[in-house]
Amino acid sequence: MPVKQPAPGDLEPIERASRDELQALQLQRLRQTLARAYEHVPHYRRAFEARGVHPSDCRSLADLSKFPFTAKADLRDHYPFGMFAVPRDRVVRVHASSGTTGKPTVVGYTQGDIDRWADLVARSIRAAGGRRGDMVHVAYGYGLFTGGLGAHYGAERLGCTVVPMGGGQTEKQVQLIEDFRPDIIMVTPSYMQVIVEEFRRQGKDPRAMSLSVGIFGAEPWTEMMRRDIEQSADIDAVDIYGLSEVMGPGVASECVESKDGPVIWEDHFLPEIIDPNTGEVLPDGSEGELVFTTLTKEALPVIRYRTRDLTRLLPPTARSMRRMGKIVGRSDDMLIIRGVNLFPTQVEEIVLAHGRLGGQYQLVVTRESLLDEVEVRCELALGHEGADRAAIAAEVQNRIKELAGVSTRVDVGLPDSIERTLVGKARRVIDKRPKS
Repeated sequence: MPVKQPAPGDLEPIERASRDELQALQLQRLRQTLARAYEHVPHYRRAFEARGVHPSDCRSLADLSKFPFTAKADLRDHYPFGMFAVPRDRVVRVHASSGTTGKPTVVGYTQGDIDRWADLVARSIRAAGGRRGDMVHVAYGYGLFTGGLGAHYGAERLGCTVVPMGGGQTEKQVQLIEDFRPDIIMVTPSYMQVIVEEFRRQGKDPRAMSLSVGIFGAEPWTEMMRRDIEQSADIDAVDIYGLSEVMGPGVASECVESKDGPVIWEDHFLPEIIDPNTGEVLPDGSEGELVFTTLTKEALPVIRYRTRDLTRLLPPTARSMRRMGKIVGRSDDMLIIRGVNLFPTQVEEIVLAHGRLGGQYQLVVTRESLLDEVEVRCELALGHEGADRAAIAAEVQNRIKELAGVSTRVDVGLPDSIERTLVGKARRVIDKRPKS
């Protein structure tokens, strides 16, 4: 399909700015953010003083490395509103993480924050090929999760028509896509696979959908999954990145004309890559943990937030700002099996590369005596119900051992044997090991 190319007038001046212009703006905004955090958030004042630094010590972008990191635990320790830098009556909205492993992390937004968020998601949709008048089907979850409302406000800001479907009700999703004929869908990539499956289950061709672009985020996904979705639905699959602690979706987004990694909107977010073990800042191109400092957030400025996402910073291409590579995993979801590192995305690529398997999979980790064991659950694709499941399981098991160096048990089920995630992120890892 033809890819929409941006006209020069479609880009904001900052998207074409020189590196010197961008870095001057970043330094100005960074110094303001450090001062705001120090003056209005007691946690940051204490953390800065414990580190022996003051906002006035920031004279260059490199000086950011002198300042302390922020972790998810810091937000939880000050639950619910202790990290806010403005009075509560200036906060017009709150979002929160799911809180499945403890108290949720709460994020507040002033009206200015909401406006900037809408602007950045609009910029992201435009980078993905969206234009005023397009219809956008939003199948991210609404509510405390940032995905639904973030996509919604950004699409409206761009001048699009929004279908606020939310997650779940897959048959209804298919009906509305057929009846309303949207141009763009915004959803998790794993749920897009579910929608494609539902089209096929109803005997319909997903490639006949009206959609031309899918903007997918909220979970790591591989190039193999991109190709699978693009071929299955005949769309351009574009990656959008964000996290609630920093803003929500729209921190970074791919450009449809290049699809070479999300462009970080560096006029609002200053990225670093660090060694996850030592905290040392690594040069661009090195793989490590992604760290963000917000540059324009009012209600909840965050300084050097450790995302736990593992990736690389890449040079600019389609825009003047740096890109991030595909997320290879998270430092806190990496499995260490008998001394070997294993990421769910490694298994995903192997499953999707097999012509007779569907895109759904799970890793179940148990501990037998003192040794960790991994069972990989996958399933046949529709139309391949008669395939030899034992033979396919042996193929996948051998491939995982060959490429990842990990011995696994593989179970290949019939289509629909793995529970689907209808709202939010797919549950790829079930860890049944005893908690230490």
